[in-house]
Amino acid sequence: MTGTLYLIPNTLGATDALSHVIPEHVQAITARLDYFVAENAKTARGFLKLIAVGHPLARPLQEIEIAELNVNTPATALAGLLAPLLAGRDAGLVSEAGVPAVADPGADLVRLAHQHGIIVKPLVGPSSLLLAVMASGLNGQSFAFNGYLPTDAALRIKRIKELENRSRSEKQTQLLIETPYRNAAMLDALVLGCQQSTLICVATDLSLPTEAIRTLSGAKWKALLASGNAPDFHKKPTVFLLLAQ
Repeated sequence: MTGTLYLIPNTLGATDALSHVIPEHVQAITARLDYFVAENAKTARGFLKLIAVGHPLARPLQEIEIAELNVNTPATALAGLLAPLLAGRDAGLVSEAGVPAVADPGADLVRLAHQHGIIVKPLVGPSSLLLAVMASGLNGQSFAFNGYLPTDAALRIKRIKELENRSRSEKQTQLLIETPYRNAAMLDALVLGCQQSTLICVATDLSLPTEAIRTLSGAKWKALLASGNAPDFHKKPTVFLLLAQ
């Protein structure tokens, strides 16, 4: 009999109180596992240390096995990561932040698990994308996540205009993310590339004490930036959303 692959949500940033964002039953399941697949073993151990505060771990932390799966992991290595589950061992898939397998390399492992008939169990936790949609006031009936945009300025503006046209024709909210130190450049590009009536939401540090969410038209964002009142989002995880009017 194969093991179960638990999809374990992580926090969206540093926190001393897991109970605010990670349900108790999720913490309890996490604590009883001794094999994890994570983007980074060091940060995964940090997460397990927080779990251990309220739930004793199945084994001492140094004895818990953590295998890494990230953008540098070759596809040929996935079978080895799945081998313990095929041998009957339960495992936890942990993302660096938020829920696994959404904008996360863990999706490939989940797909392979299904191919082998392994039970996949998603657990409840914070998703920055859904939290941003909820709080934006934009269309929550139809939305699309587009990941990262091109870093080249001209190509980025071109892509923004494409997304805005799609948003207008389908009445669909478009979501995207950026490397946190490029947040200002992303907002500048959105203001430059979108029409003045297009609604733009900037959602930063979701679920954290420093959380900030603001939805304004392109024209109002332009005026705000011109006045020197840019959001406080440098090096902070941020989700950007737009909805053409």
